[in-house]
Amino acid sequence: MSLPRTVEPEWLDALPAHNPRALRSRRDLRRVNTVMLQNGLMARALLRHHRTPPRTLLDLGSGDGTFMLGVARRLARRWPDVTVTLLDQKDIVTPQTLDGFRALGWAARPVTADLSEFFAHAAPFDIITANLVLHHFANPPLGRLLAQAARRSNLFVACEPRRGRFALLGSRMLWAIGCNDVTRHDAATSVHAGFAGKELSALWPAHEPWTLREGAAGLFSHRFVAKRQAGRAA
Repeated sequence: MSLPRTVEPEWLDALPAHNPRALRSRRDLRRVNTVMLQNGLMARALLRHHRTPPRTLLDLGSGDGTFMLGVARRLARRWPDVTVTLLDQKDIVTPQTLDGFRALGWAARPVTADLSEFFAHAAPFDIITANLVLHHFANPPLGRLLAQAARRSNLFVACEPRRGRFALLGSRMLWAIGCNDVTRHDAATSVHAGFAGKELSALWPAHEPWTLREGAAGLFSHRFVAKRQAGRAA
């Protein structure tokens, strides 16, 4: 029997940006992304579904920007001169992370804003990405967020937690790699709020011609790709 989807608050979101437990948890998340192979899953999907180098990329819920920097390191040789917008509710991107993008030939622009408020005034992007972000939203607001993304991109790629008993077991083993209480709590919460089957496809707006791909990726991840069909630029 599959787990029902339940969305509950995560502890990290409620902690001040520079709280010691929050700082530790964000370091933990870098290791979690490594264990989940998120950087590679995202980079491969982008290369597969956007054959020509993009000019602009928006990363939703970027956090400290280190996840997208890891993706950029995999892409920069094939995709030069990309301008990436790092969107998050907290201003936590460090100068060192911005230097990392510059060293790759990418221009990174941190933006601190609510996702919906940002989309109300945003220009289109070639690509929009989301890593471990969409599961924070219950279905009605998530559907609205996806509709906003669809109006402002030609390609949308998300790598989210897979909802299932194996992923839940994995989340309960994070003590083994030294993750703190915040990370351990939020990991299990993330799995319960994650996705299975074609749940994101069902929420994507159906009135425009898109090609949708969705399913399990890696051991613990769920990947969703929406690509606008040719001749329908955003």
